[in-house]
Amino acid sequence: MMPPWVWRGHQRYNGDMPDDAAELFAHALKLPPAARAALADSLIDSLESEVDEDAEEAWRSEIALRVRDLDSGTVQTIAWDEVRRQLHSRING
Repeated sequence: MMPPWVWRGHQRYNGDMPDDAAELFAHALKLPPAARAALADSLIDSLESEVDEDAEEAWRSEIALRVRDLDSGTVQTIAWDEVRRQLHSRING
C-alpha cells in the first residue's frame, strides 16, 4: 500500500509533500507491525494540540468499567476469528 503522495509512474499526486516524506514512509514500512502502530499513534497524537479533558475522563471511565466487567465475569471476550465470522455473516446474509 503506497500513500497518495508517492511517485506513481511520472505523476505525483501531492506536489506539496516533501520528497523525504516518501523515503521516511518507505523506512517506516520496514518496521515490525507493533512499531508501525506505535509510530502511527505518536504521529496522530502530535496533531492534537488541544486536549478535551471531558473526553479524556469519559474514556478513562469507560475503560475502567470495561475492565471491571471483564474481571467480574459480567462479560466474556470473543476471539477475533469468531467476531470476524459473525460480522461477515451479518454483512453477507
